[in-house]
Amino acid sequence: MAGGVLVVLLFVLSSLPASIGQAKSKPPFKGVLSNSKGINRLSLARLALFAARDVWFVVSVPIFLASVLGWTFTQIGAFLALWVIAYGGVQSVSPILLAKVTKGRAPGPAMASSLGLGLAAVTALIPIGLQAGAPPAWTMLGGLGLFGIVFALNSSVHSYLVLAYSEADRVSLSVGFYYMANAAGRLLGTLLSGLLYQKGGVTASLWGAVALASAAGIGALFLPAVATTAVSWAGAKGDD
Repeated sequence: MAGGVLVVLLFVLSSLPASIGQAKSKPPFKGVLSNSKGINRLSLARLALFAARDVWFVVSVPIFLASVLGWTFTQIGAFLALWVIAYGGVQSVSPILLAKVTKGRAPGPAMASSLGLGLAAVTALIPIGLQAGAPPAWTMLGGLGLFGIVFALNSSVHSYLVLAYSEADRVSLSVGFYYMANAAGRLLGTLLSGLLYQKGGVTASLWGAVALASAAGIGALFLPAVATTAVSWAGAKGDD
């Protein structure tokens, strides 16, 4: 892989003009920060959404699969890889799925909120099931499947909304700020994942995910309405 990346790098360096990608003027740092209430509120919801995933996915899931289900390192790695692939597949078709639900209309804050709260409810079923004595394998693996589907749909709606809220001449800055919040959420979730697991095991991590997903859903309630002339819904496929 490293060799392949090196070949691509050498090809890019030798083929592309030196000036490509360079802005004529660099905006100050405060110019990167969004002055749009819609972008700011959506970014907060985005931060909470991605923290809700990584708060249990980074540490708790691999340890649970190894210590409770007795899976090997190879089995865990293969499963997580398949989960990511399947998650990407859901993201790729999420605009089609949601367009059928909305009858072709673009999603708005209500859908983002519903999916966020739905994600919290799906996640809560996992610790409740484990506490009630449900089979741990089916509870965790089934919960991961449902979580991935709802999360991918929610992420896709967010990716549509950031374009709908962006001004035509600030799209790149708005999207950059939005993905900065995305990265901050992943960092927060990763840090909380280890901390909560040390404090209360997988149960604490899962309830942390419930709280963060609820925050994403509640935060979406305060998003402004989307203009009817907003960008096409067909291109919003979310991200990682």
